[in-house]
Amino acid sequence: MTERTVMAVRVPPAQLAPQLRDAITRLNRRVRQTRPVGELTGTQLSALTSLELAGALTPRELADLERVQPPTMTKIVAKLEERGLVRRSPHPTDGRQVILALTEAGHEVFVGYERVRNEWLAQRLEALTDEERDTLTRAAEILLKVARA
Repeated sequence: MTERTVMAVRVPPAQLAPQLRDAITRLNRRVRQTRPVGELTGTQLSALTSLELAGALTPRELADLERVQPPTMTKIVAKLEERGLVRRSPHPTDGRQVILALTEAGHEVFVGYERVRNEWLAQRLEALTDEERDTLTRAAEILLKVARA
């Protein structure tokens, strides 16, 4: 095995930002496209994911989180409810509202989608060198730091 000398190239933040944003966007788009065909739409899956991560929400909270208008969210929730993935229950303090939560089936669908996406990405990572995977491990830590700032 030969040692490789890597020269550090300092890229100014203003130049790195669009490169990094483009790479993240392209990877995110590709990961989102990795899902069983004919199953949930992207917007349905996104709403399902929000409920999985945030827990029970009102339809308005879910619409705000998904950045869609409430009538659009009503249609999305209706489709998820038809499939038995989401349930409505009375709001504990406001009788005019309902709370949306995933059903067990909804949770299982979410887990299935996550598994497919993780498997796709793991296959791509297997094609990389150990050094490249080490770099991505560090990059993931740094990206989380940037996201939390």
